[in-house]
Amino acid sequence: MSVTSRYREAWEAFWREAPREQGAVFWDAEPALTAGRHLALFEPHLTDPALPVVDLGCGNGTQTRYLADRFRRVLGVDLSVAAVEHARYGDPAGQAGYRALDAAEKSETEALHAELGDTNVYMRGVLHQCESDDRQPLVDGIATLVGTRGRVFLVELAEAAGAVLRSLAQGPAGPPAKLAPVFRHGIAPGEVADAAVPDYLRAAGLTVLASGELPLTTTESGPDGARIELPSKWLVAGREG
Repeated sequence: MSVTSRYREAWEAFWREAPREQGAVFWDAEPALTAGRHLALFEPHLTDPALPVVDLGCGNGTQTRYLADRFRRVLGVDLSVAAVEHARYGDPAGQAGYRALDAAEKSETEALHAELGDTNVYMRGVLHQCESDDRQPLVDGIATLVGTRGRVFLVELAEAAGAVLRSLAQGPAGPPAKLAPVFRHGIAPGEVADAAVPDYLRAAGLTVLASGELPLTTTESGPDGARIELPSKWLVAGREG
C-alpha cells in the first residue's frame, strides 16, 4: 500500500513553495533543540550504533546533517521529491545521502532493506501528518527497515498538541506565518491518539523499549515572543531477542 495521492501532492506543493534557508519551516528547529535531545534518549538503546541510520521524513535535511556528523552512514528519505531536492541543496558537502521513498509502500522499504541491511531509524513528527489509513503501513515499513538488530526512535505530537495548534490557527491574526503554509496546503496536523502509537508499533511486530515526554520545539514564536513548543511523546522500539 502506497500513501494516498492527495497526501503526496500536498507535500510536493508545500516543499516546492518552501524557502530554502534553515529555520524557514515551522518544525525546522536547530538540531541542538531537536535531534540532539532525541539522540541522548535513543543512543543508550542502540544494539549496534554502526548500523546505517535512516532519517525517515527528512524534509530539508537539517536533522539528517546533524545525524551524519555522529554516525558513519546516514540516509535521509522523504515522500516528497521537492523535499529531497531541498535536502541535497542544503548539504553541498554530501555529508548524508538523500532519496525519495514512500515508506508505506512495502516493495520500497523491502528494497531499501535489501540494500542497507538492518538500520536504525529516526522519525520525528511524521505519523500525525499522515492520512489515518497510511499510518499502519508506514510503521510496518519502519519494522522492515529495522529488521532484527535495528531500533527506531519515534517522536510524535501528543494529543494535547492539538489544542495548542488550533489556538494558534484561530487567533485574531490567523495562524503564525510559518504555520500558515501547512494549513494552506491541506496538511494541517492530524491528531493521533497517544495510545495508538505504541499499538501501531506492536502490530508491526516491534516492542516498545522506552518512552517518555519531551516538548517538540518549533521555529515560530508566540505573541509573547517565546518559542512555541508542542507537547510530544517519544518511543524507542525494536525486535526483542
